[in-house]
Amino acid sequence: MGLIQAAIGAIGGTLADQWQDFYSVPAGLAPTAALFAAVPQGQNAGRGSNTKGSDGVITNGSRIVVPEGYGLVLMQEGAITGFAAQAGAYQWNSEAQDSQSIFAGNDIVSSLVTTSWERFKFGGRPSAQQRAYFVTLKELPNNRFGTQSEIYWDDAYMNAQVGAITRGTYTLKIVDPILFIKAFVPAAYLEPGRVFDFTDIDNDAAAQLFNEVVGSLAPAFSMYTNDPMKQNRITRLQQDSIGFAKSLSAAVEQNYQWRSGRGLEIAATAIIAIEYDETTRELLRNVQRADALAGQRGNSNLQASVAAGFESAGENAGVGGLIGMGMAAGTTGVGALQQPTQVPAQVPGPQDPPAKEPGEDPMAKLTQMKQMLDAGLITQADYDAAKAKLLGL
Repeated sequence: MGLIQAAIGAIGGTLADQWQDFYSVPAGLAPTAALFAAVPQGQNAGRGSNTKGSDGVITNGSRIVVPEGYGLVLMQEGAITGFAAQAGAYQWNSEAQDSQSIFAGNDIVSSLVTTSWERFKFGGRPSAQQRAYFVTLKELPNNRFGTQSEIYWDDAYMNAQVGAITRGTYTLKIVDPILFIKAFVPAAYLEPGRVFDFTDIDNDAAAQLFNEVVGSLAPAFSMYTNDPMKQNRITRLQQDSIGFAKSLSAAVEQNYQWRSGRGLEIAATAIIAIEYDETTRELLRNVQRADALAGQRGNSNLQASVAAGFESAGENAGVGGLIGMGMAAGTTGVGALQQPTQVPAQVPGPQDPPAKEPGEDPMAKLTQMKQMLDAGLITQADYDAAKAKLLGL
C-alpha cells in the first residue's frame, strides 16, 4: 500500500506542470545507467534549475513522475515496498486506503515482476518515509565483449573444431527489476548519489558479467553454428545479430542463470570482428572449394571449364589440339573429378559403343554420346568408354 496513480502520461504532461515539486529521473544520465535514486525536480515540470541535492527519500504526499522506459522501485530498510512500471504520475501515501503497492503493466515485465514481488515484498506496513529508485527498462547499449586468445567450438558444417578471436558489443535489458535489485545489485549502489552503470570500469558486478559473457562465447558459437535452422554456417555470424544474441543469451542463461537468477537478458549483439585461426581459415577455404565443385553447380562449372579448354585448343591446333586437350584433361585431374572408368582394350561386346570410324569428328560424336547419356539411352560407363576411345585415352 502507498502509491496512488494520479494520471497516466510522461513527464511533460499537464498534471506535472501543475505540480510545483516532484521526483523523477535525474538529468544528464548516461544511456548505460541502469539504477539510480530519484531526484526532486524544480518548478515548471523540471524545466527549471534543480538547486538542491537529493538522497532519494520521499514522504507521504510526495509526487513522483515515471517517464517511459523506466520503472520506479520504493524501498524501506532494504525491502521493496512499491513498484511502478507504467509511465505516469504517482503520489505516495502510506495511509491511503485506495493506494496500491504495485503497478506492473501488461507487458513482459508484468508476469516476471509479479512473481518476484510475491517473493521479495515488504512483510509489514510501509512507513511514511521511503527511498525511491529508478530502474532503466530500455535496452542498455555498449556492453563490450572480446577474447585475447582463440576460443574453440565444434562446428557441424565444417565437421571439425574451429577457433577464432572475436570482439563485439551487446545490449542488455533488465526484464525483472525487483529480482535485479534484490539478487544482483551490490548494496553500495543503493546509497545517495550512486549510479549503477554496466559500462563503469569500477563496477565489479559489471566486470563479472563481462567475464561470464566471454566464458559463454564458445558454447554460444556452437549453439548457433550447429542449429539446423541457421544452415550451420559460421559465415552468417556477423550478419545475424538477433539470431546470435539468442544463442548468446541462451548460453549465459544455461551457464549463469542471468534471466532466472538476476532478471537480465541479452537483447542484441554486434560482432565487430571475428578472426579465425590459420587452421580454420584453411579448412574454410577447402569447404568453400568443395561447395563450389559439389552437385549440379560443380558439374556445370567443370563442364564449362572443359568446354572452354576444348574450344581454345581447337582454335590453336584443330582436331589434333582437341585430342591433346582431352588427354591433358585426363592427366591433370579434371577427368579425375568426373571419375571416368578406364576400360582396358577388349573384344567389343553387344553393349559396347560403336568403334570410331576413319575421319569421324570426335567432338561431334562426343556431343552425340553426351546427349544420349542425358536422355538415359546409355549408361555413364558407356559414355566414359566412348569418350576414352574417341579421345584416344
